[in-house]
Amino acid sequence: MVDPIRRVLVKQPRDAYQSQSQVDEQSPLLNYFGTPDFDKAQAAHESLVAFLESSGAEVHYLPKDNSTSLDSVYTHDPCVVTNGGVVLCTMGKVARLPESSAIAKYFESIGVPILGQIEAPGTLEGGDVVWIDERTVAIGEGYRSNAEGIRQIKEILGDLVDEVISVPLPHWTGPADCLHLMSNVSPIDHDLYLVYSRLLPVPFREYILGRNIELIEVPDEEYDSMACNVLAVAPRKVIMLEGNPVTQNRLEEKGVAIHTYDGLEISIKGAGGPTCLTRPFLRTTE
Repeated sequence: MVDPIRRVLVKQPRDAYQSQSQVDEQSPLLNYFGTPDFDKAQAAHESLVAFLESSGAEVHYLPKDNSTSLDSVYTHDPCVVTNGGVVLCTMGKVARLPESSAIAKYFESIGVPILGQIEAPGTLEGGDVVWIDERTVAIGEGYRSNAEGIRQIKEILGDLVDEVISVPLPHWTGPADCLHLMSNVSPIDHDLYLVYSRLLPVPFREYILGRNIELIEVPDEEYDSMACNVLAVAPRKVIMLEGNPVTQNRLEEKGVAIHTYDGLEISIKGAGGPTCLTRPFLRTTE
């Protein structure tokens, strides 16, 4: 999750939102914290994509699909990418269920294999999946990903992994809001993670430390502004929302190069940071 991104899938707000009137209609139904501005969201997204391209990533665009909602701008969640292919998710948020089919069509069109699919009553969302290494994956178990979904992906992954770790997530603000494991953990390098420890189970936090992974703590006052949602485009090279100076300083003290963007429209209002807005599907050091 930290090697250089070579290929990444995004969806432009103009294709996810389609119009300001649709944004106005859907945002309260999707439990957004505010109504995004269509034009400002597109401009912010273009800035993020420009940085991805400047970092050497080949950017792919998920096309418009009338079956999906505003949330489809968050391309990370409808699937999980593995070394054997893509696992399609059954989303815990009912309004997002059509997104997995839409993303499957795109991957099939470019020759990326589909390894399997989570079936109801199992649920799984990509934001709950953290690869500790190529053979070890941690999955948050909460309102978005359940025990049956975790059981199914373990079965689908088979010999591709040695260990699947279920990480219980807290109730926090309840089932209507979005709390993923990656809301509280962002890999920055193979031996460096950004975390919000107050929402991590003690056994999992100790497990990470036992892997000789250093933790950088997000302060309480910057958690709601999504300081913990950080995308590594390469080891110690990240994208994060602007307006989180304490977290940014702590990262920079560890030699992390940081690109920030204005996340008000595309991140804060819809509760999806740079990790949520991107689905890397090829990372390699070569």
